[in-house]
Amino acid sequence: MRYPAFSLGLVFPLALALAAGCSDAAGGSGVSGGSGANGGGSGANGGSGNSTGGTLGIGNNGGGGNDSGGSGGVIQGEPPCNPTDVNADSDGDGWSTAQGDCNDCTAEMNPGAFDYPGNNVDDDCDGTKDNEPLGCDSGPLNIASDYGGDALTAVDLCRAQGGDSWGVLGVEYLKADQSPGMNPLSHGLLPKFGTATPRNGANLLALSSGTARDATQPGFKDPSGGFDIFGTDMGTQSGTPGGFPVASPSCPQAPNPSTKANDPAALRLRLRVPTNANAIRFDFMFYTYEYPDFICSQYNDFFVALLDPAPEGAISGNVSFDNQGNPVSVNNGYLEVCEPTTAGGKTFDCPQGTSLLQQTGYEPGASTGWLQTIAPVPPGQDITLMFIVWDAGDHVLNSTVLIDNITFDVTDASVPVTEPPPK
Repeated sequence: MRYPAFSLGLVFPLALALAAGCSDAAGGSGVSGGSGANGGGSGANGGSGNSTGGTLGIGNNGGGGNDSGGSGGVIQGEPPCNPTDVNADSDGDGWSTAQGDCNDCTAEMNPGAFDYPGNNVDDDCDGTKDNEPLGCDSGPLNIASDYGGDALTAVDLCRAQGGDSWGVLGVEYLKADQSPGMNPLSHGLLPKFGTATPRNGANLLALSSGTARDATQPGFKDPSGGFDIFGTDMGTQSGTPGGFPVASPSCPQAPNPSTKANDPAALRLRLRVPTNANAIRFDFMFYTYEYPDFICSQYNDFFVALLDPAPEGAISGNVSFDNQGNPVSVNNGYLEVCEPTTAGGKTFDCPQGTSLLQQTGYEPGASTGWLQTIAPVPPGQDITLMFIVWDAGDHVLNSTVLIDNITFDVTDASVPVTEPPPK
């Protein structure tokens, strides 16, 4: 069965009937996905057909397998345990033996844990070792799908929360101030964007202040506006997210950006964190048409990733920024896919060349290349993660962000960090 679409407002509450802490390696029951190939789709435990379920590959390389993860969190081999009181919570993880804790001598094993593949441990206490479902994003999706479950597939989130398990609680397309009404062409579930391909699985999510398409895909309009009578004004506007705009430290001379978000596009996720994870990780790539003419100006497009509860070091809840504290925009220090130039008092060496701009519509502009954010999250607790892109000062010269490979991690992350992902 699919994630239920409760309204055209695209709110998808996902507290559905999963057995407590249960995962089914073959897909099977639970919340299954939308239009993925072979019955894949998104959702808890995959779906029907030949596609298995999904995973949040805990570990530094994602996807499970032989990756041993970061420091702590993933146990290698089950500790011996012989509880004397089945009603006691000896390890302090919130479950007693009577409540389903299969090893009350370690807090890393309980019904709310991620069943880490390859460690030969029944982390989630469902009776089977290493059976966290894998690979829900296995085939093509409808590029224009408004269905939130398909968005979850594209970013590799493949399990709904139910019973005591971790997983997705809800997903919603919104504008920058969390009001409804974003233009549907401002999001897309893409097999590629120009020469950029997904970091994991078969699809990625695009959010754009223009059309979330590359130049070869249906619905594309030139992000410059060009001579199109309709331009790329998406006809939407909202307030900016709380605490924004914020200044870019590298542009102290720039006027304050507008508090109006033009053509905003956002995806808001509510998630329950596995009890044996302490960080969330995702990959993104930002493209902007404002390079180089509007560097350090009042015309700017922003991408933010807002995490609630906000960890230490977040800027107004934003966990994606460069090492100087600049929000992701035309002014950030990771703008490396471009033609070298000096503009706005800044020098751009463009070490990644221009190949990632080809066939995107952003050939005269610039991109960051793939970046990865790792941010601390509270184990076993509910969090909200919201990705937002918007235009400040005008409705043209658009920007697009690609998002993929959302995972939980065991990295000992004390503050959010954004940097190029490991090769």
